[in-house]
Amino acid sequence: MNLSSKQQAFVDACRAAGLSSPARRSDLNDVANGLGMKYAPAWIVQNTEMRAGRGLFIVPGLDDTGVVVDSPAARDAVEAAAAAAAAPAAPAAAPAPVKGSDSVAALSAIRGMTAGGVSLVPDTLKTYVPWGHHDKVETVIRSGMFAPMYVTGLSGNGKTTMIQQACARLNRECFRVNITSATDEDDLLGGFRLINGETVWQDGPVVAAMRRGAVLLLDEIDLGTHLMMCLQSVLEGKGIYLKKINEWVRPADGFTIFATANTKGKGSDDGRFAGTNIMNEAMLDRFDWTLEQDYASKGTEKKILLKKMKAFGKEDKDFAARLTDWADTIRKAFREGIVDEVITTRRLENICKAFAIFGDRETAIEMALARFDDDTKTAFRDFYAKMDDTIDSTPAVVPSDRVYLKTSYSQKDEVKARGAKWDDAKRAWYVTGEDYLADTDFWNGYGVAEVAATGNDCPF
Repeated sequence: MNLSSKQQAFVDACRAAGLSSPARRSDLNDVANGLGMKYAPAWIVQNTEMRAGRGLFIVPGLDDTGVVVDSPAARDAVEAAAAAAAAPAAPAAAPAPVKGSDSVAALSAIRGMTAGGVSLVPDTLKTYVPWGHHDKVETVIRSGMFAPMYVTGLSGNGKTTMIQQACARLNRECFRVNITSATDEDDLLGGFRLINGETVWQDGPVVAAMRRGAVLLLDEIDLGTHLMMCLQSVLEGKGIYLKKINEWVRPADGFTIFATANTKGKGSDDGRFAGTNIMNEAMLDRFDWTLEQDYASKGTEKKILLKKMKAFGKEDKDFAARLTDWADTIRKAFREGIVDEVITTRRLENICKAFAIFGDRETAIEMALARFDDDTKTAFRDFYAKMDDTIDSTPAVVPSDRVYLKTSYSQKDEVKARGAKWDDAKRAWYVTGEDYLADTDFWNGYGVAEVAATGNDCPF
């Protein structure tokens, strides 16, 4: 099949992203997005001759490259593919294959984790604020000693980001592996793969990190099962025997392990972290230390939000301060068992993003709270409204509602004269939603204790 320069550029971009043929539609769309295209090209996904199965498509010329990782040939191949993608008007010839199935397998593994690059050093985030256990993590990595650490804490408080940014500052490669209940030895240590028509061994991320002396990050480790017990000797720093290829792999200097989890490996009693398991005690005991990560202090969290706001292009110091006060109060109530939900740092960052997009505090708050049940959403929203006078704190009322008032005994005659009625069960005065809406200023003067639906507001 003869390819045009534009088609060849897309194939080269697929190669740089580590794809193999046949490729999934979603992966092809990702490559297309990186080239400024909305969808994968029609000459592939709408061509019946290119269809290799449900959601799989043949990409012509994609399986003809094999180069050695970390060699000049590897860098030249990746740079050539990137250059071709950046200049689609110039036809790009496929790089010549380099013999050796081991090289092909290794390159496939590394490219798959780096989207075509060779380095696994995380990008430095300009919005990152070091806090909490960051200094401890960075000190351990800098020492070069093998010291596996278990980092636990509630969701959305920066556990994973802290480890990745410590690696970024020290220019250390970080292999992040997201653990699930299906993660097994083949996923972690490696296995035989079909590459360029040959069945070859391909190292898994654990073995690849060991060989390269990198930092291995086992993310959400408490979601795993007994199938991870293959890591016992790795957690001891002694290396691993790959029985399928009869090879003993020793960790290179600098190799160490971090694991993150929402629990301490004892499962989730309250069901907040569904899917987490009770971990094997022998595995937990192989971690040198456990770090408990709480949410950042108000001062630190405000710095984080201001950096995020600046990056999003809409900075509001007053809004950032109110958000941190709001989240801190809710977290205290959560720890005391008053509420069942919590506002995470990640959710506050999402509020900042929505604020930058929509330019409205109330909209940003409501979009972030939409994931909670109605009662929690209303309570959190109303609580924020009391802290921010730019937010409308008037309760949502329909004519059929009952609006209960905060009246004292001395005020009963006043409200009764205006149509209020006494609810003996609740021991409170109320007015109908219709009467309330007719004179909201008057009734708000007494204060609204509760708005209760009567069930008579069906719109049909």
